[in-house]
Amino acid sequence: MVSIPIPSDEAERVAELATLRSLTAMPEPDFTSIARLAATLCQAPLALVTLIDSEGQDYKGRVGITVTRGGREATACSYVICSRDVLEIPDALSDERFIENPWVTGEPYVRFYCGAPIVTSHDHALGAVCVMDHMPRHLTEDQHQALTTLATAVAGLMEARYYTQRADEIVTRLRETEELKNQFLSTVNHELRTPLTSISSYLQLIRDGELDEVTEQKFLRVIERNSQRILALIDDLLLMASLNARTAAHRPGEVDLSELARRAVEKVMPVARECHLLVDVRAPGPVMVWADAARLEHALAQVLDNAIKFTPPGGSVIAVVEDGPVPTIEVRDTGIGITPADLEHVLEDFYRGGEAEERAISGTGVGLSITNKIVQLHSGRVHIDSRPGRGTRVRISLPGRADGTLSEAARGNGRAVRR
Repeated sequence: MVSIPIPSDEAERVAELATLRSLTAMPEPDFTSIARLAATLCQAPLALVTLIDSEGQDYKGRVGITVTRGGREATACSYVICSRDVLEIPDALSDERFIENPWVTGEPYVRFYCGAPIVTSHDHALGAVCVMDHMPRHLTEDQHQALTTLATAVAGLMEARYYTQRADEIVTRLRETEELKNQFLSTVNHELRTPLTSISSYLQLIRDGELDEVTEQKFLRVIERNSQRILALIDDLLLMASLNARTAAHRPGEVDLSELARRAVEKVMPVARECHLLVDVRAPGPVMVWADAARLEHALAQVLDNAIKFTPPGGSVIAVVEDGPVPTIEVRDTGIGITPADLEHVLEDFYRGGEAEERAISGTGVGLSITNKIVQLHSGRVHIDSRPGRGTRVRISLPGRADGTLSEAARGNGRAVRR
């Protein structure tokens, strides 16, 4: 059995073929038209447009051939992509490379072959445009040139399709970005304008000087809360920008996940009580991870804040810490849940689900996005499981081990070693 030659640029060639997204099982009209034109110009009963991947050949266009895929040895196209030139085999039975070839000894009983390589602008031969006949023969120089021209057209068609698709994707993303920007500006405008309007109104009442001391102190506390709300929003936006730019400070060390969860829950307890929610922590003994404590607590706080916002009065929000080779914190709520359509996007910057808009729930859509970026900074993972009306579970997995030793991934990401 004659061994099939492999091009010297095989890995790069196959990679480009995959990038162009051109491998499908059935022939396509444009490629079949090229195969038909090759058959006509060369007066041949059989013609193919083949693309050769690491496993075999796809017949993207075909004339006189019924199969849609074959092994790399099926035709002489594997030799064409190695020679990168027109290959003509006047009589396959006189060529030792093809005497025992199944296409020669059986259907379609090929005796003559001529193929030109499909070479891309990156100089990789991806396949061939070839014609075949049942009897020995030769092609003219003009016919050789015609096959070369058709092969060039195939390469151009593939690349044009790819770049057209990429252009369409870029246009779509730009439109989505514009929509996202407009949504963000609208949301931030509302989130800033509401507390600012409140602050302005209360300050005006205080300036009028007609309030008793108790009422004045009450108004000052409202002003303070709204000021803190604005500062928190600005801090989140700046943090997200630094996380996206990968300039956020990251100071990891050994952290007890159980204690961190207790601190985060304690901070949201006042808000939870106002919303008539049960908030609790379920944690074993110390669960050590290698993390930036402040960053990780901020990430968990975002999840807890989100859970409280979307859980109706009388519900519960529970933070569960689990030990193991990969320690986790899971926040479970009995809230309104997330639709499958929204679930695909909730970790994206500025994304707000339909329920948030319909119920006028405050927020800018950065909380879970910030959580995800911080967890990724720790080589961890965020997984969300939710159903409408059935609550939500947000699971944060972090590198570490149950015995308190630290994983190599955690050490490497922290650029430090345990003492």
